Amino acid sequence: MIEHCIKIIQDGGELDFDQAMELAQTASLTALCDAAAMLCREIHGAGFDLCSIINARSGKCSEDCRYCAQSVHHNTDINTYEQIDPQIAINQARENDAYGVLRLSLVAAGRSLSTTQMDAMGRLYSSIADETELRFCASMGFLTEETARQLVSFGVRRYHCNLETCREFFPSICTTHSWDEKVETLKIARAAGMDLCSGGIIGMGESLENRLQLAFELRDLNVLSIPINILTPVESTPLAAIDAISLEDVLRCVALFRFINPSAVIRIAGGRGRFEQDQYTMFAAGANGAIVGDYLTTAGAGVAEDLEAFTKLGFDVPGKK
Repeated sequence: MIEHCIKIIQDGGELDFDQAMELAQTASLTALCDAAAMLCREIHGAGFDLCSIINARSGKCSEDCRYCAQSVHHNTDINTYEQIDPQIAINQARENDAYGVLRLSLVAAGRSLSTTQMDAMGRLYSSIADETELRFCASMGFLTEETARQLVSFGVRRYHCNLETCREFFPSICTTHSWDEKVETLKIARAAGMDLCSGGIIGMGESLENRLQLAFELRDLNVLSIPINILTPVESTPLAAIDAISLEDVLRCVALFRFINPSAVIRIAGGRGRFEQDQYTMFAAGANGAIVGDYLTTAGAGVAEDLEAFTKLGFDVPGKK
């Protein structure tokens, strides 16, 4: 089955859902990961895509996403602020730029930003542009055509809005907004001229079928930057006590996302640190990108440690230090 699926992709075709499910259920994990890594190298070469994020506006989010530490619906112990101190953000940006990180996203908690908040983000982007060569992304909730154009005027060239999970499972995760609203924001961002970055979180109680559904939904939207997050259960959130996803399930998911989205950057994001050194096996299972540095409310591995590990795996990792 693996050889058949590889040939479909090499011949320029796409797997359908039944083929992907059969692959998931019949292939050994080792063979699946090896094949996904081979496809990744064949299509993308040894290139590796690095990006980083800054938690530009933290907490007090009106939405009820069951996994999220920043929701006002959950009594979590996190720092909240209207906007990060500009100098702190600039220092973080300089460090990432010095390591050769390509992109930086400012991430703002909340359903959407007001005009005043957007203007403040614009000033922050301008300050960072004066100090670095980073390319800009944004993750600022739901967009209108106006706010999308405004982000483009700030120099933002990629918009990030995770679907989080597939359409079918989404109501089990969030009730204050819909999966379709997220898709609409992605379409608005693309219409304004921005590339798209969208993925999800695995380990929230979804099934293997749900994970594959998400991968196909992202393919249907032609998303070419797909972050895969692994749930980090946060105390006082509804998913705090959920059983942790296994490394084997993560690896299978990463490999299947590669088969379903062969042209995309599969980017490992939050939660990988839970697996310590074993986290790097994800990059031998079809992933070819990562968010480096800290995440939103959790710390990441050191950038230098990540770059060394990616280089040892044979990737051509950019770097200035």
